[in-house]
Amino acid sequence: MTFEMRQYLYGLIAGAVAAYFCALFSVRLAGLLQQSGYRGGRFLKWYFRRGNIQRKRLSLLALSLALLTALFSVCFCFLPFAWANLISAIPFAGIGVLYLVSEKKFALKVKTVRTPRFVRLLAAHSVLLFALCCGAGFGLSAASVAVGKTWFYLLRFVPLSVLPALLPLLLALANLLMCAYELPHNRAFVRKARKALSESNCIKVGITGSFGKTSVKHYAQAMLSSKFSVIATPASYNTPVGIAKTVNEGGLECDIFLAEMGARRRGDIKELCGLVAPAYGVITGICPQHIETFGSLEEIRREKGELAACAKTLVLGASADLPAEGADKVLREGIDFAAEDVELSAEGVRFCLRLGEERVNISARLFGRHAAEDIALAAALCSLFGMTAEEIAKEAEKLQPAPHRLQLLRANGLNILDDSYNSNIEGAKNAAEAFGLFPGRRYVVTPGLVELGALEEEKNRELGALLTGFEVILVGETLVLPVRRGYLDAGGDEARIRTVPTLEKAQELLAAELAAGDSVLFLNDLPDIYR
Repeated sequence: MTFEMRQYLYGLIAGAVAAYFCALFSVRLAGLLQQSGYRGGRFLKWYFRRGNIQRKRLSLLALSLALLTALFSVCFCFLPFAWANLISAIPFAGIGVLYLVSEKKFALKVKTVRTPRFVRLLAAHSVLLFALCCGAGFGLSAASVAVGKTWFYLLRFVPLSVLPALLPLLLALANLLMCAYELPHNRAFVRKARKALSESNCIKVGITGSFGKTSVKHYAQAMLSSKFSVIATPASYNTPVGIAKTVNEGGLECDIFLAEMGARRRGDIKELCGLVAPAYGVITGICPQHIETFGSLEEIRREKGELAACAKTLVLGASADLPAEGADKVLREGIDFAAEDVELSAEGVRFCLRLGEERVNISARLFGRHAAEDIALAAALCSLFGMTAEEIAKEAEKLQPAPHRLQLLRANGLNILDDSYNSNIEGAKNAAEAFGLFPGRRYVVTPGLVELGALEEEKNRELGALLTGFEVILVGETLVLPVRRGYLDAGGDEARIRTVPTLEKAQELLAAELAAGDSVLFLNDLPDIYR
């Protein structure tokens, strides 16, 4: 084999090794892209946000690899070039392995789900990496042969070391290329579900709102199940693909189908109504959540109104003051039904449920004023299916909270309120009010509120003001400054508010300070893409 051919072969091998490690470095990034809903723009916006720790880590990795690869090449330049290049790969592999080990210590808070789409994305990204790296390795070798300089031979593979810094861009590119397959695939998946829904005789119910929709769906399913066969979209499945997954994989052998409907931008609810065609609709309430993507509260109101325009029978929360001229029947909170005389305690909530002229007392092991309001919304829906106030009250007293929504956990004598899925100011107000009734020292752990656009600082200052009187642990660096300012401006004690970089650090701090009888509220545990 000639000298030139050997150099080209070495270039291909070096490129393949670099691609292999870069593919391993990309698994965590792919998980973060999955958290972004496979929206490349949203993912890159997070990545290039000022102070992003993941970007700092990858940049440091690329710099370390480049410097050590160059250093080893120069230090062993007295050996044949092939040996010097081979030895320079040792720090590349060593640093790469150390980086992968260190990443295991910082596991993603939201566990990556290895769906077929995720696997396809990683496969496409890996193919792109191997093509790019092998092409670059071959090209650098060709350039070194053409230039014929000793230093160029020695350092020809150093440019491959900086590839980790480009991985987010390459991953976003692979995701964009895969859209040529994913979008038609998803459309076909959703079409299958739409056909099944249109052919099913079950009654379809759409549930939306800026807050409370998962809890209302959870309570309605539990209460309706005492008399009917009910299927509901699980957890927070509230997108076309999420609803389609529920239908296509679980079937529609039921009397009532409850579909949670989420919206981040204009047209989402209309699309979901086109999929489900709900005869009944519940709009829990409207607040500035997701105003970052909608632009204004009026746009949010208009978007939620798409369900009011579609469903012929409606249940509207107190803040969902929407026109419903096209509906045959409308129940409005405060007029046709209500949760009255609400009493909160550390043992749960008591209130009088009013349904038309009927009144019944309910005591539930749920926490916060909004729990009573959510039960009332679910009860109003149940009443439309013929359930009496007494039947509803009997089932309501058995209700358990939706996971991670003011869910009480007791361990080692501690009261732990898990409200980690609460991400709006209205929910935060209710959580703070409920938490104030708990005994012992009371600690609140929160990273702040997101997706509020221009209102983000204002609402986080408002959140801080709600937390005066508690020991507060702020997590991360995204929104903690306005929360801190709001806390101090409202008269909070500076000695009682602290900031830590991660949830793990917060847990270490709590472990050192908590004693039996104390209480902790975890308020809005943000996914990784907001950190």
